[in-house]
Amino acid sequence: MSGWPDPRFLDLTGASVPIVQAPMAGASGVALAVAAMRGGAIGSLPCAMLTPEQVIAQSAEVRARASGPLNLNFFCHRLGPAPDDSAWRALLQPFYDAEGVNPAPPPPLRRPFDAMMAEAVEAVRPDIVSFHFGLPSPDLIERVMATGALMVGNATTPAEVRWLAEADADAIILQGAEAGGHAGWFLGHHRPTPLADLLRVEVAVPTIAAGGIVDAIGIAAALKAGASAVQIGTAFLASPESNASAPHRALLGTATETVFTNLFSGGVARGLRNRLIDAIGPVNPAAPPFPYASAALAPLRAKAEADGRGDYSPLWAGTGAARVRPEPAEALTRRLAAETLSLLETA
Repeated sequence: MSGWPDPRFLDLTGASVPIVQAPMAGASGVALAVAAMRGGAIGSLPCAMLTPEQVIAQSAEVRARASGPLNLNFFCHRLGPAPDDSAWRALLQPFYDAEGVNPAPPPPLRRPFDAMMAEAVEAVRPDIVSFHFGLPSPDLIERVMATGALMVGNATTPAEVRWLAEADADAIILQGAEAGGHAGWFLGHHRPTPLADLLRVEVAVPTIAAGGIVDAIGIAAALKAGASAVQIGTAFLASPESNASAPHRALLGTATETVFTNLFSGGVARGLRNRLIDAIGPVNPAAPPFPYASAALAPLRAKAEADGRGDYSPLWAGTGAARVRPEPAEALTRRLAAETLSLLETA
């Protein structure tokens, strides 16, 4: 398709439409990436919770089922020593009692991008590698770029946008405060910044707008404001190809509020309200830092999910969640692209 205000991202990636399917760990995977790519968008695999072997296997499956640019997304958080989480477990004790569960050994932690994941990237040779929570060490960046992959960073503040531009990112995701999931901040303290403010930052590389964009009106507005593309997550959650749970899906398209919370991982992330948030507040100082808070929640989450409840689960979603409706991801991608072009042509 032609007629896009800034075709640099399409020229850079070879995608047909300026839409990136957001990598959403736990809620997306092969099926969603394939469907988005068949619709002309960039398909993304969330790799933060995968092993290197799984990254290679899932990438091969996507490529066997769809053509087009593939993005592999990794976390670059700094993993410190395990903190004392006794206060957090004490706060959760009434919930353990109510659910009839006991604290269990913690599940595997989300690991930051490392040499083993770099080997997986070298084996896959994806079109794009995107990073959350900053960038990995220079030696790992060098290995990634040697594969020919484009390097994309994620910024949540104007300072982070400029930092990533100076670090030679090929493109920058502008993650506004409206975006669902973990805020990928990495400089200073978390300062929620609206997408509109991030779009005002001038850099030489293409930018990808993210945050609250679920329809053609939002896409057109972001592109007219200077973005080369948009990243969409929440709208894809309602698609049959997503891995969102039944309780998660049930809240999409409703008036349920989304809030920033640190309860589910220790990291600041936007999600839909549920029982735990309502009981102890969306942000609680007892929660250990990312990613350690999730360990004590694991048995509660497992019990509730087995009963078909999302009381202790992260139900990530952006501010546009009330406006999404179920639609196959390929059809959704094509419809959004066509409607956006129509709006741009008549503007």
